[in-house]
Amino acid sequence: MEKLSNPKRTIEVIQKYHFDFQKKFGQNFLIDSHVLEKIIDAAHITKDDFVLEIGPGIGTMTQYLSEHAGAVLAVEIDHNLIPILHDTLSGYDNVEVLNDDILKVDIGKIAQEKNKGKPIKVVANLPYYITTPIIMGLFEKNVPMDSLTVMVQKEVAQRMQAGPGTKDYGALSLAVQFYAEPYIVANVPPNCFMPRPKVGSAVIRLTRYQEMPVKVKNEKLMFSIIRASFNQRRKTLQNGINNSGSLNFSKEQVVEALEKMELSPTIRGEALSLEQFARLSDLLEELKG
Repeated sequence: MEKLSNPKRTIEVIQKYHFDFQKKFGQNFLIDSHVLEKIIDAAHITKDDFVLEIGPGIGTMTQYLSEHAGAVLAVEIDHNLIPILHDTLSGYDNVEVLNDDILKVDIGKIAQEKNKGKPIKVVANLPYYITTPIIMGLFEKNVPMDSLTVMVQKEVAQRMQAGPGTKDYGALSLAVQFYAEPYIVANVPPNCFMPRPKVGSAVIRLTRYQEMPVKVKNEKLMFSIIRASFNQRRKTLQNGINNSGSLNFSKEQVVEALEKMELSPTIRGEALSLEQFARLSDLLEELKG
């Protein structure tokens, strides 16, 4: 069977099923074999792996995954794509297609049932409009994972990998880097997709930490402080925390915590590392207690 990464084959399948691209699902199908091979290589897929694919579309990447992995579960929200997937994946006996919303699927339960609780690998060409909820949902629910190798909007990939003091550094950078080590594998231009998106894309691999890089007493509090610090980037970290409706720390408490860390009370959130946010969180919790 000819691969779907051939644009001609993709057009044939779309025409055969009279498929209409759904803007609400952010559908842009990959049509570049080199990019697909880079994704498979970057994810280090082997026959020992159980792979979760999010948003398989017409099955282009699924075909590549099936040839390299032990088993693949492809979760697709668009019911119009299910008959197409049954057709394009008919030659593969190690693939299961699930018609569901990935945000509502219990991936932890699936990993337990299908992979005996061992870490899975996640590979996806993610819809840009729900990239962050999907990635953070997998991390926050403690799904057993080795890695996520995903196609995202280029600027989102840059934010995930950014460090303190850079323009791309923010709450997303810190959230991702708390759970995983980010590595941008490749930049992908719009002409690698059908239809062409208006923005550039990038493949990023997030390798899950076996042990968190920082220790913090209250993760929820730390991330609340991080979000407050970046809600108004031009304001000082102290003002960001004090202006937050969800954090009840006095100005004096914030200043005292910063002084203990030998930081200026006028410092901005973008200057603090993950370790410093963890320390600030612990100190504020102590001062409040």
